[in-house]
Amino acid sequence: MNKKERTLEFLPKHAFWDTDINSLSIEHDKEFIIPRVLMTVDKDNFDLNIQLLERLYDPDEIYTALKRTKERISNDVCRMIAERYNEPFFFRYMID
Repeated sequence: MNKKERTLEFLPKHAFWDTDINSLSIEHDKEFIIPRVLMTVDKDNFDLNIQLLERLYDPDEIYTALKRTKERISNDVCRMIAERYNEPFFFRYMID
């Protein structure tokens, strides 16, 4: 993937409310950055936010970070990511 934009300036600022976004490294902090953006995603803004992430990361990086994170990301977002990248769906939270 061509990573033309090497800045985090276009990402949603409210996702990093407790962090100095300028201190983050796109490569070294991707396991932090990707889940933080995904935490702000819902059905209405999925396309916009996933496209923002895809400006920095390839689908495998996004899917892998989602699977590894302990952040509170909804099962709906997990499903939307899995469908977008033709990957197996997994539940973040089990439904009884």
